[in-house]
Amino acid sequence: MSVISLVSGRAVTGLKTYFAREIVNNSLAFTAVRHFSVTQSRNMKLIQFSYKSNPNEIRAGYVDGDKVVDINKADSTLPVTLLEILKRDGIEKVKQLKSKSPATIPFSDVTLQAPITGMDKVLCIGLNYKDHCEEQKLTPPAVPMIFGKFASCVVGPCDAVKLRTNVTRKVDWEVELCLVIGKTASNVKAANAKDYILGATVAQDISARDWQKEKNGGQFLLGKAMDTFCPIGPWIVTSDELGDPETLNIQCSVNGTLKQKSNTNQLVHKIPDVIERISSLMTLLPGDILLTGTPGGVGMYRSPPEYLKPGDVIASEIQKIGLLETRVEEF
Repeated sequence: MSVISLVSGRAVTGLKTYFAREIVNNSLAFTAVRHFSVTQSRNMKLIQFSYKSNPNEIRAGYVDGDKVVDINKADSTLPVTLLEILKRDGIEKVKQLKSKSPATIPFSDVTLQAPITGMDKVLCIGLNYKDHCEEQKLTPPAVPMIFGKFASCVVGPCDAVKLRTNVTRKVDWEVELCLVIGKTASNVKAANAKDYILGATVAQDISARDWQKEKNGGQFLLGKAMDTFCPIGPWIVTSDELGDPETLNIQCSVNGTLKQKSNTNQLVHKIPDVIERISSLMTLLPGDILLTGTPGGVGMYRSPPEYLKPGDVIASEIQKIGLLETRVEEF
């Protein structure tokens, strides 16, 4: 049973069993469909959620065992959303809350939302895994290939990817490590880049290949930025707990069948170098997200090609972060 099914309320009673089984140690091994553990229990996992009694208000929190801490209720001097906390340099104050044992609420009372929303920029790196280049028989690009999505594309772990099947029939999966910028970054050197990263989450760079490759003059935008085409979650693991982001196992399955399986050590352009390049051209702001590329195994380059359809379930996992489970529905 997936953590998203558990925390979204569809099987909350199994949550304690899930964490007892999954959060055992820092080792991992690929097995059948569930291939590795989620994280160490000491890790800070920042979330955004809404109370089921007030579904229209998004609030920031963090996971405490099998419960949730509402940050603003624990400390009323801190803002309600994670973006506002970052803008006010409040993240260290949030981390200090853990030692004060604030009141918790059960997952059954909340619905997880995207762990960061309202950001200024959603940036992505294309062709940034060696194995993804190999499956296309392409030489890895000499410089990072950067493109963007819109902030309005971002959805959370309890939301569906919704396909406009009347206009696209070639929608693909792309599991990605997603970095969250923690503070304003301009002209940052690679050696200092890690100081500007809040942490990481799991993302899907959902891609309509017909619009990406055939219908928009070679431009990626329309194929990458349709509604709901950027699921992220379930939480953000902070950098001080995540460790080296370039040694993480990463994988994606569709309907229980493994499609992508790799490691972030396959990145062509390393994270510090990418941040240096981007921040030399534009200012990265708190809450901006960077999708760092996808490994081999996407649907477009399978024989025959495979694409998503309503009714599918995408399971995206990254070591030390966790599982993002995404339903696919008709728009």
